[in-house]
Amino acid sequence: MSGLRVKPGTEWDALYRRCRDAAPEAFAADRARNRWGGSWRTDGEPRPAHSPVDGTEIAGPPLVGAAVAESAVRAAADEHRAWREVGLPERKARVRAAVQAWRQHRDTLALALVWEIGKPWRLACQDVDRAVSGVEWYLEEIDAMLEGRAPLDGPVSNIASWNYPMSVLAHAMCVQALAGNAAVAKTPTDGGLVCLTLAVALAVREGLPFTLVSGGGRELSPVLVRGPEIGCVSFVGGRDTGGQVATDLADLGRRHILEQEGLNCWGVWEFGDWETLSGQIRKTFDYAKQRCTAYPRFVVQRELFDRFLAAYLPAVSSVRFGHPLAVADPGDDLPELDFGPLIGAAKAKDLAAQVDEAVAGGAVPIHRGSPSDARLIPGQNADAYAAPVALLEPPRSSPLFHAEPFGPVDTFVLVDTEAELLAAMNASNGALVSTISCDDPDTARRLAAEVRAFKVGINALRSRGDREELFGGWGASWRGAFVGGRLLVHAVTRGPQGERVPGNFPDYTLIPEGHT
Repeated sequence: MSGLRVKPGTEWDALYRRCRDAAPEAFAADRARNRWGGSWRTDGEPRPAHSPVDGTEIAGPPLVGAAVAESAVRAAADEHRAWREVGLPERKARVRAAVQAWRQHRDTLALALVWEIGKPWRLACQDVDRAVSGVEWYLEEIDAMLEGRAPLDGPVSNIASWNYPMSVLAHAMCVQALAGNAAVAKTPTDGGLVCLTLAVALAVREGLPFTLVSGGGRELSPVLVRGPEIGCVSFVGGRDTGGQVATDLADLGRRHILEQEGLNCWGVWEFGDWETLSGQIRKTFDYAKQRCTAYPRFVVQRELFDRFLAAYLPAVSSVRFGHPLAVADPGDDLPELDFGPLIGAAKAKDLAAQVDEAVAGGAVPIHRGSPSDARLIPGQNADAYAAPVALLEPPRSSPLFHAEPFGPVDTFVLVDTEAELLAAMNASNGALVSTISCDDPDTARRLAAEVRAFKVGINALRSRGDREELFGGWGASWRGAFVGGRLLVHAVTRGPQGERVPGNFPDYTLIPEGHT
């Protein structure tokens, strides 16, 4: 689009200067630092990194090896032993100061999310705001949640995906600290380094016991999962890596929270409120469906498919995507977009190949957006951008049939009976969320009870939720303790002897407290 340029003051170099000004101890001119053993360290080998937004070179993670990670975990265990003796009033005061610092630097944290993981400005701000408001809620509720409970015997190890560094990862670390634990986090290697480093630096300044290291999962996972000092493992990511983590934990009897991908499905059965559904479909494209609660699969009653398409096509055609920081005039506000780039060019290329392979195998393209629809700066690198695509009946051999694409690709499956509807919605052996659109409440509730997802909305989107709302998954989408509100705190604390921690563990039983 002619005449667009990066809004002055939001350039990568300007952002990085703001981060260095806010926390010079955490950022050198040429690298971000790891934090362990009570200090920020220039160790590890920075991996080259480029922004998905336009290919700009940005700070890459300073990768350390297993030996450094072992030293970091031992030091975190020392911090944990000291922190668990700090009284709750003091812990609350320090956490409150940390989230106040996050609020003060909110725009810098959000701009880092734009450059590092391609979030549009609105969604980047939401991520930071949810982290702040979520922790503030726990500050008000934590006293009652901790009655009769004690911190774990070791720090909590956090391994999370790149898409929500603030509202999932940094938020969880603060709750863990409120509960009396030190927290260790591995920086996501695909993005979010600078945002998370700044958030941790601001929290450490207020006295929170946070350790932050960067490294490859293959090298660090044995230390961060099986290390004898670790009290609990919290993992958010894909099933392949999560399955390996679950295997590593199998013989340890250690607390764990393993949130993994699932194919979240939206079922349409005996339904007629198409105007409402059209608006809901538009919202499903937020952040290019790069989130664990995205809906990439619609299972539709065959006789309703023409009316479903009449609602779907205007919605997908109205989706706006492009460069999150491109403006026509320096005084313009940042654009209102549904999504920017995918996490990287490799992901965009892989997703395009999956679509082409599915079509070659018999899938019918129902909608194919064009890269020319993107709101881009003339001449910019656009390798990480992908337009929305919708395919009817992907072949069973295609990854798009049974796995989450983590990109703006929808697939439609047509069914004639309720049994077929349920079988199609349960194709991935468990999911985090699903939705049933159905006019009859009794039928909707009956179908929802048979869907293998932890949360099932009826005529409404379900999301991850936070605060008091319980969250988990069924089947291969979740292992370990369920979390949310009281149970999130209970997952990272010890209760009365014989207490059972509710969850979806590998043997589908509740684990006695004395054996966790």
